[in-house]
Amino acid sequence: MFLEEALTELASFSALFLEAIVALLVLYGALEALVKLVSSGFGRFSHATRRMIWMRFAQWIILALEFALGADIIRTAIAPTWDDVGKLAAIAAIRTFLSFFLERDMAEIAPHDEAVERKLSE
Repeated sequence: MFLEEALTELASFSALFLEAIVALLVLYGALEALVKLVSSGFGRFSHATRRMIWMRFAQWIILALEFALGADIIRTAIAPTWDDVGKLAAIAAIRTFLSFFLERDMAEIAPHDEAVERKLSE
């Protein structure tokens, strides 16, 4: 019984830790995007610059989604019910679709805007 409780506590702590990482990743990405928006003069930047800012933010979101899925898997791994498994499947499907479409959009944008990205990173 002690080992099961210890494992449950470890899983809960691990999931909470991963969720904290998710929050930090999204916050960092949002702050980075905001700084780039402000430094480029908000409405006075090109369409390509706006796309590059969005693309960088999308990369942070994709990374955060992977950590969030890991947290959900850990929470469900300890004595799951069918309801828990169903929720995990739905969450995983939604996050997978989000990641897929974000990555696809980024792949379409990336080849055209490499020069703009170099300019933004200066």
